Amino acid sequence: MNLTQFRLETDSDGIALVTWDVPGKSMNLINSAMMSELEQIVDATTADANVKGVVVASGKEHFSGGADLTMLEASGRALMEATRREGADKAMQAFFDATANLSRIYRKIETCGKPWAVAINGTCLGGGFELALACHHRVMADDDKTRVGLPEIKIGLFPGAGGTTRVARLMPTPDALQMLLKGEQIKPSAAKAKSLVHVLAPRAEIVQKAKDWIKAGGKAVAPGDEKGWKAPSGKVFSPGGTMIWPPANAIYRRETYDNYPAARAILQCVYEGLQLPMDLALRVESRWFAKILRSKEAAAMIRTLFVSMGELNKGARRPKNIPPTSIKKIGVLGAGFMGAGIAYVSALAGLEVVLIDRDQAAADKGKAHAESLLAAAVKKGRSTEEAKARTLALIQPAADYAALAGVDLIVEAVFEDRAVKAEATAKALAVVGPEAIFASNTSTLPITSLATNWPKPENFIGVHFFSPVDKMLLVETILGEKTGDRALAVALDFIRAIRKTPIVVNDSRGFFANRCVTNYLREGHLMLMEGVPAAMIENVARMAGMPVGPLSLNDEVALDLGWRILQATKADLGPQAVDPAQEKLLEEMVVKLGRLGRKNGKGFYDYPAGAAKKLWPGLADLPATKLDPDTLDVSELKQRLLVVQAVEAARTVEDGVVTDPREADVGSIIGFGFAPFTGGALSYIDFMGVKNFVALCDRLAAKYGARFAPPALLREMAEKGETFYGRFGVKQAA
Repeated sequence: MNLTQFRLETDSDGIALVTWDVPGKSMNLINSAMMSELEQIVDATTADANVKGVVVASGKEHFSGGADLTMLEASGRALMEATRREGADKAMQAFFDATANLSRIYRKIETCGKPWAVAINGTCLGGGFELALACHHRVMADDDKTRVGLPEIKIGLFPGAGGTTRVARLMPTPDALQMLLKGEQIKPSAAKAKSLVHVLAPRAEIVQKAKDWIKAGGKAVAPGDEKGWKAPSGKVFSPGGTMIWPPANAIYRRETYDNYPAARAILQCVYEGLQLPMDLALRVESRWFAKILRSKEAAAMIRTLFVSMGELNKGARRPKNIPPTSIKKIGVLGAGFMGAGIAYVSALAGLEVVLIDRDQAAADKGKAHAESLLAAAVKKGRSTEEAKARTLALIQPAADYAALAGVDLIVEAVFEDRAVKAEATAKALAVVGPEAIFASNTSTLPITSLATNWPKPENFIGVHFFSPVDKMLLVETILGEKTGDRALAVALDFIRAIRKTPIVVNDSRGFFANRCVTNYLREGHLMLMEGVPAAMIENVARMAGMPVGPLSLNDEVALDLGWRILQATKADLGPQAVDPAQEKLLEEMVVKLGRLGRKNGKGFYDYPAGAAKKLWPGLADLPATKLDPDTLDVSELKQRLLVVQAVEAARTVEDGVVTDPREADVGSIIGFGFAPFTGGALSYIDFMGVKNFVALCDRLAAKYGARFAPPALLREMAEKGETFYGRFGVKQAA
């Protein structure tokens, strides 16, 4: 054997140690070469009478991150090419054989007749954990860095190499479904309690513990293959089964609205697989996997949430001519909710932070926000008192701008007012000088205009964080007209250091994310004023794939902020730039009724103390007319909420704000929750087909107004049969 992905050594006890250690890579990933070598190892160790058993371990800090999804992404294109060459039947058979290959190899391990054990360290996810599940005995390092899990659902797939079948045979069905449908990473103690692993041991002992199990006569039969085996929750068709499957289906509908084919496939695989012998169950799983891998939802989610997001995280938009910058200390101007959040995530990443506010009490309050978040993490067992103290020690609250001396970057997060920002900028400039990189966390004010307050505008850039900063992954990086490469490089290095995902956009009112989000909020407002019941608006939004309805989202960001933005837009662009129905609604809610949203306990929802929020009953009295919900077209309402965002995303491309479709798609999903199963706002258009999308826009525009009118760019693309990923040349993400 000529092995490059693995090392194979057999000791004097006849135990073969298979060490997975892909050269030149920080993580072991499953690809075609890995599968080929693993099968050779299985065949060789099975045939060798001197080998009594096999232990699989990793030569890296982590066991495996799972499959190389670029391989899976390419499989769809390969299927289309094979169909053209060989016809649909032959191509589909080859596709099925290829996608079932890993499952077949794992089953060969399970039935080879010799005991296989696995030593799990660090991250062990997806296909890597499916390898572990195929082994007869699993030893897991008992430390905070080690996790197991099957997260495929998060990118539109499901565990198709035996994961659904084996988990359902190890755990009670409700627990198995929860694990598979949530895709969460599981700590050692929980993995042991759930019967996912057999033994926990210190990291240094896991290989020896695995060998000891083989020497003690470890059995080479999986539980599901034993004679008389019974499913943990009993038969599917039994009194117990009737308590599981109807609720499971109802929960699936409630959580997914049938938008995610992979989630449905998980239910199908477990439901069908538990009624079948192991080999048939695995074949059913492989068939479902091949079907899901060909779905547009999987293609869209893999492209955006794995390929594109990975490329952006690794610096796809970083200027190549600027050497890496080592950011160790930053200054944050403004210790309010946003500034305090930025300080917290920066300190959590090990950066020193000088947190400035108008007085010491306000600055201290910002640090207290970080302390409360850290205390919550300790209480939940996600951190320790020692780690909390180390992080807090990195935050220096101050009222004197002189404390900014020596910082590598300034992040301004003061109140969204030009005069306030100008004052803070001037005070920082007096300390750090114009050569420093200054980043403004503005959400609405154009960066080019703010940069006039900095003597060297090439060193001025926008970094738009999303609230709450500790939970939201996206940072929208905005280039002013004169922003230079060094400012962009430093900003992206900072964003990478704090483990956020950047997108880079050009300057405009609202940039990218807020242009799309405000359209979503406005559509909810207009539906309400048309007479669509508020509950229907919120539910239809969830059905369309949005995480929350527009009214709920507006409450979170504050209605008075929307009112101020509306008035500023009207002042800058004229009364025709705002919708009178939306203005009337916000004036009633904010000015007349003082309903500002969650922050004062009353907005579109009421927020009673100690109880769940409820839609405010008074909303029914706001529109002049009330529509009968039974007469409304739910599919059209869903389309309105998605199309109004997607068409605005297309306008940002036409306006030159977005220059890379990867950033629009990644930004729309992780920034404001645009229906993830679509792959993002531009993928929604691409997968629908630009011609079909334009036709839909025209129908909606004729009925509801010019906000749905497709821009000239879309009409041109429709005529030429183009897509965003095709036209704008992002070949590696296409």
